[in-house]
Amino acid sequence: MKVKIDIDEKYAGTSITIKTDQWTEELQALVQHIQAEKPQRIFGIDGDQTILLQPAKIDFMYVENRKVYAALPEQRLEVRKKLYELEQILHVHHFMRFSKSVLGNINNIQRFELSFSGNLCVYFMSGNKEYISRKYVANIKEQLMMGGYKYDA
Repeated sequence: MKVKIDIDEKYAGTSITIKTDQWTEELQALVQHIQAEKPQRIFGIDGDQTILLQPAKIDFMYVENRKVYAALPEQRLEVRKKLYELEQILHVHHFMRFSKSVLGNINNIQRFELSFSGNLCVYFMSGNKEYISRKYVANIKEQLMMGGYKYDA
């Protein structure tokens, strides 16, 4: 991908032009990233404390007993947002849907193991593990084969 930037006083505002032979999911993600409003913060609740979470340090987000939790290397924190809201916020931070109740950070994956049911068991660099249901395996595999996301958020 080539990037050209032309800075000149003759331009009144910022304009971005994409020239390509085909539309891809990578381009869709790039356009969403460019058009995104200022990033929303994610807070984890630990007892009486509210902690600002850094998306890169979260292995996965999951739903348990109708509450959403963030799985960090050493702890689990409750997050007071819906999983679909987190999916929209965290998409630019390399999170993908692993199952109906789990979003995972594909940049923190260390290895996979295939289970008998057809699900994949994902091991994160932190030692955490989670399962990817069969429905989502193909999308994640495709994203990983493409080298993940080409831009950093």
